[in-house]
Amino acid sequence: MSLVQTEDLTKVYRQGEVDVPALRGVSMEIEEGEFTALVGPSGSGKTTLLNLIGGLDRPTSGHVHLDGADLDAIGDAKLSDFRLFRIGFIFQAYNLIPVLTALENVSFVMVLQGRPREECHERAMDYLRRVGLGDLAHRRPKALSGGQQQRVAVARALAADPRLVLADEPTANLDSETAFHLLELMRDLNRNEGTTFLFSTHDPRVMERARRIVRLEDGRVTQSDIINHGQAAP
Repeated sequence: MSLVQTEDLTKVYRQGEVDVPALRGVSMEIEEGEFTALVGPSGSGKTTLLNLIGGLDRPTSGHVHLDGADLDAIGDAKLSDFRLFRIGFIFQAYNLIPVLTALENVSFVMVLQGRPREECHERAMDYLRRVGLGDLAHRRPKALSGGQQQRVAVARALAADPRLVLADEPTANLDSETAFHLLELMRDLNRNEGTTFLFSTHDPRVMERARRIVRLEDGRVTQSDIINHGQAAP
């Protein structure tokens, strides 16, 4: 069953007097329970595609369907609800709230979902421990390294129990051991709870674990391969 479907998706940015196309007619489907990597050179459209699928930006033309809803046809309030309850975001820039502790940052989305405060605290602590930051729960972002902030961002995305996780270069600032443990955590959630993951990545460690690799070049899908036994395409 398709969780995400894009139809002839285009995105053009205006830079001065020039139109710069970021996506050129991207049509693809992400099935529920997939663990998929978007790969391609910088500027190929990976981050733009994630932002459109996540409803963070609107396409110039074409459509994004998420869980059966056309995101371009619904209002901003309903779109916010889709993001809040169905999508977890892991951004390259972390997007942590500076005045909140790691624990409060991880709890934040769950609080907005209306969950009981005790549940938010318990789940936030559980996921901070799972990403190896249980002892740093009360530090604010400025007191954390870049890699630690990235782990807080991962915990925040996963703790809210999304159906779809959109991860933009989630391992870019992590050492090999930390990246290994985080990828195993995400793969376990994929296998055991059916959480769907879509990564933008240059990291071979992500590609090795992906069950499908979609290649973008110049804003177009040029290849889409199902990967057997966790082996990346040559």
